[in-house]
Amino acid sequence: MSIPPEEARARLEMHRQSIDNIDAALIHMLAERFRHTQSVGELKAKAGLPAADPSREARQIARLRELAANARLDPDFAEKFLAFIIREVIRHHDTIAGRVAPDAPAEGRS
Repeated sequence: MSIPPEEARARLEMHRQSIDNIDAALIHMLAERFRHTQSVGELKAKAGLPAADPSREARQIARLRELAANARLDPDFAEKFLAFIIREVIRHHDTIAGRVAPDAPAEGRS
């Protein structure tokens, strides 16, 4: 069954508007998440705690993989996404604690 081009364009626009709204929500949620992880980094620095918490990270990855599977999202993708966020959070925590320069790359640190 074929769809007339004008109907296809209208449907595309509807989907794209929804995608744009979701992208905006993701950005706002990530900003809120990073505000909290910034506070966590400040607390860790004041208490002399390490930037990374491998046991917490492992629990979060397992939790996110389960959430992803339940939501019918690829758990491997969800884990990669969380790993990227965790690396960025640790980089911020290291910077807050004065352990690295603010512009140092996040790769290779745990």
